[in-house]
Amino acid sequence: MDRSKIRQVLEDVKNGRIDSEQAARLFEDLQTEDLGYAAVDHHRAVRLGFPEVIFGQGKSAEQITGIASSLIQRRNTVLVTRVDAAKASEVLRELPQLDYNPVARTLLWSSEKKPIHGKGAILVVAAGTSDLPVAEEARVTALALGNTVDTLYDVGIAGLHRILVNNGKLRAASVIIVVAGMEGALPSVVGGLVDRPIIAVPTSVGYGASFGGLAALLGMLNSCAPGVTVVNIDNGFGAAYAATLINRIREHPVDRAAEA
Repeated sequence: MDRSKIRQVLEDVKNGRIDSEQAARLFEDLQTEDLGYAAVDHHRAVRLGFPEVIFGQGKSAEQITGIASSLIQRRNTVLVTRVDAAKASEVLRELPQLDYNPVARTLLWSSEKKPIHGKGAILVVAAGTSDLPVAEEARVTALALGNTVDTLYDVGIAGLHRILVNNGKLRAASVIIVVAGMEGALPSVVGGLVDRPIIAVPTSVGYGASFGGLAALLGMLNSCAPGVTVVNIDNGFGAAYAATLINRIREHPVDRAAEA
């Protein structure tokens, strides 16, 4: 149950297609389901516009399967992040309808094609091939959230011409996610080329003094290019979610009473 389905139920009541009792039964799923090891938030799709996302790291295959099954039963989109191949294989034995992306380390299922809500395309830019796991996590998440998504991979500043010859593609995007490890300079370069919101994602890729992505994180936080915001190390999911909020068309009028 999400916002669009709630509106449809209310329209059905208004037009006499269903009565109030039938509508009440349809709304009974808007609750938290206690699985013992997880409290599945089925109301999140209404509050935030997208169902609960499962962070797979640290969860067992059985736990992921249980949470995903609960979401599937209610026809909610299922997105699981940070799932290694061995764990994904176990989950897929129970839920073969899920789609596994081994690079992004994601599992994804939807009961229907997600409508596009964004004002334009989200462009995911990756500095190097080693950054692809994080970039692909961002791409899969952005698609699952209902965006048009384009990619520009292996265009790091070690070969600056690679990003410069793609200036048109950069300018065609509504929001740009830039993923980079090492010294993390690529978001600053992109920020100096276009007037688009840029979400920078530092990765843990690099040699010893990169300190597992800390050097890239600090470099991005200290960017001299305006319009660059930064998420946590390796957080492709968080970048895509923030980019979606920037990109999407507001579907409801602002509640002025709530603002007051």
